[in-house]
Amino acid sequence: MEAFVSTEWLAARLDDPALRILDATVHLHPMPGGNMRAESGREDYLAGHIPGAAFADLIDDLSDPDSRFRFTLPDAARFGAAMGALGVSSDSAVVVYSGGTPHWAPRLWWMLKAFGHDRAAVLDGGWGKWTAEGRPTAAGNETPEPAVFAAKRRPGYFVGKGEVEAALADPGAVVLNSLTAEQHAGGGQHYGRPGRIAGSVVVPSRDLVDPATGAMLPMSAVRQKFDDVGALEAERVVTYCGGGIAASLGAMALHLLGQENVAVYDDSLQAWARDPSLPMETG
Repeated sequence: MEAFVSTEWLAARLDDPALRILDATVHLHPMPGGNMRAESGREDYLAGHIPGAAFADLIDDLSDPDSRFRFTLPDAARFGAAMGALGVSSDSAVVVYSGGTPHWAPRLWWMLKAFGHDRAAVLDGGWGKWTAEGRPTAAGNETPEPAVFAAKRRPGYFVGKGEVEAALADPGAVVLNSLTAEQHAGGGQHYGRPGRIAGSVVVPSRDLVDPATGAMLPMSAVRQKFDDVGALEAERVVTYCGGGIAASLGAMALHLLGQENVAVYDDSLQAWARDPSLPMETG
């Protein structure tokens, strides 16, 4: 499958029994002190979703319940069980979409790749573009027939603090912030300490999409943004953000542009900014 599919492509295949559609919507709400509150998109899903879609719960079912941080990648057994409950088998073609910000669907797409599933795509423009075009919707819960998803963790898609430190010390590597330029400089919402991982560069994930449609910008424009910070010529790129969500869109875009050695720092600034021994900078 192509990594992105259009609304036209999906609309023509809604009745395909081999296709699974997943709604991965989550909402983040700023809180005093710089933290964020995560709210499930399940109520949005129940009110309206693409026909045939199941709701993929990134907050609970698809996160590590023992982690002190939000959205930490679960182990293979938990991920496989969650996918199977959503009707996704190891042979399924999967289309993931989200409402609100465009980052949640790429997060699940990157997770699927990390657990060995390449037959997955993100709906370009997501729920917003689908509804703006007047395409069909459904309401209520849809319970797919359970399937068997054999998850096997692939190395290199998600990394931890040690790999970030190694990348910072490697002149051939780039550590890339997917948050806003304001946050990179030390303003706006933060995650314990303001600013960025010292030595990192920034390509905001929100700047990779058309604000009017939520669809990805032309890849020539996306390429230029990563070229400007040396990410496409780098031997390795590690993307990060607040919790590994916006960073997944950055990683996905780099992957589409041919950067074969890219990873997401899973817990990102949730972990880094709260460890005073780790370097951060502003300005």
